[in-house]
Amino acid sequence: MMPFRVSLLESGPRDGLQNEALPVAAASKIELVHRLQAAGLRNIEVTSFVSPKWVPQMADNAEVMAGLQRQAGVRYSVLTPNLKGYEAAVLSRPDEIVVFTAASDAFCQRNLNCTVAESIERFEPVVQAARTAGIHVRGVISTTVGCPYQGEVAPSAVADVARRMKALGVEHLGVADTMGVGTPRKVQAAMEAALQHFDLDAVSGHFHDTYGQALSNTLACLEMGVWQYDSSVAGLGGCPYAKGATGNVATEDVVFMLHGMGIETGIELDALVDAGDFICAALGRPTSSRVAKALMAKRA
Repeated sequence: MMPFRVSLLESGPRDGLQNEALPVAAASKIELVHRLQAAGLRNIEVTSFVSPKWVPQMADNAEVMAGLQRQAGVRYSVLTPNLKGYEAAVLSRPDEIVVFTAASDAFCQRNLNCTVAESIERFEPVVQAARTAGIHVRGVISTTVGCPYQGEVAPSAVADVARRMKALGVEHLGVADTMGVGTPRKVQAAMEAALQHFDLDAVSGHFHDTYGQALSNTLACLEMGVWQYDSSVAGLGGCPYAKGATGNVATEDVVFMLHGMGIETGIELDALVDAGDFICAALGRPTSSRVAKALMAKRA
């Protein structure tokens, strides 16, 4: 069932930068997106339309979207947790909106100050409005394997949330190991739960690398035929509500593994490394990608 081609959704500009303490200039965010699409990324999560009180790094969302030089064939996504966010986001002409919840009530309470059921009620009108407007809707379930407050999360909880999201009209489902505590069999069980309600072509894996398992978990889902994954250039990111959680798996590391397996991505690795180097220079810190470190050392 191993796919011959994999599609990567680049979450660095949004998920990767949202937790940075120091402000990142809108021009740098725009340049990052331009470099990523030049490297061959065709799905890019650009920003989020949330209250700047809670996520100040994304306060320039409209400016960033307006500054993009859009390429044909590239899908530009934005995160919109509620109807107010959607109404602001739609003015920026996104190709896809993203809604999210968790498989753990405890995590949802800390993250969104509501239960899982209440969070779904909040974004139900967002899904309906987007579908009416012809905008693609992607949903993400976080903490599908483990929760920092609850502990292990049962696959049945993932299946239940997937069922609810499918019923609302969510078109694609991301299965996220937010804590990075997943191991191959556990991640496969979470993915199998999602596949009870979504087709193989409508699911993706979103793996954090806290315990160094993200590539192993990606490989485990590749063996199931899953061909879509989220990743973050230079391994940027983390989760403010999950203590110790590191960034998403580095896009460079995933691309290197896939190319080594003979799996196509359409991504030019050297250009991707350059994009990661650019944003890390803007942040004033080194990349978290092992592949990027190795290739830059080889260049030197």
